[in-house]
Amino acid sequence: MLVLSRQRDESIMIGDSIVVTIVDIRGDKVRLGINAPAEIPVHRQEVYEAIQRENLRAAQLQPGDTRDIGKFAGRGTAGQPQRPPENPRRQ
Repeated sequence: MLVLSRQRDESIMIGDSIVVTIVDIRGDKVRLGINAPAEIPVHRQEVYEAIQRENLRAAQLQPGDTRDIGKFAGRGTAGQPQRPPENPRRQ
């Protein structure tokens, strides 16, 4: 691990396109500003780990685990569209 010392408003370059800037230092907390291209995801470590756990869980779903997903998309459990509700004006 490379360890660098920086003061407030100083930056670190990672490659040619990522800049990490020390924005603020208060007690034992450091605020970082990260400027990176949109195609490079930047997450706090705990968020990244939660995303990885959820991706792993989703990859382990069994075929039967998704049988009710159609309900959220407005479809019946057999994959057929549900009938629209009756229009009270047409009666």
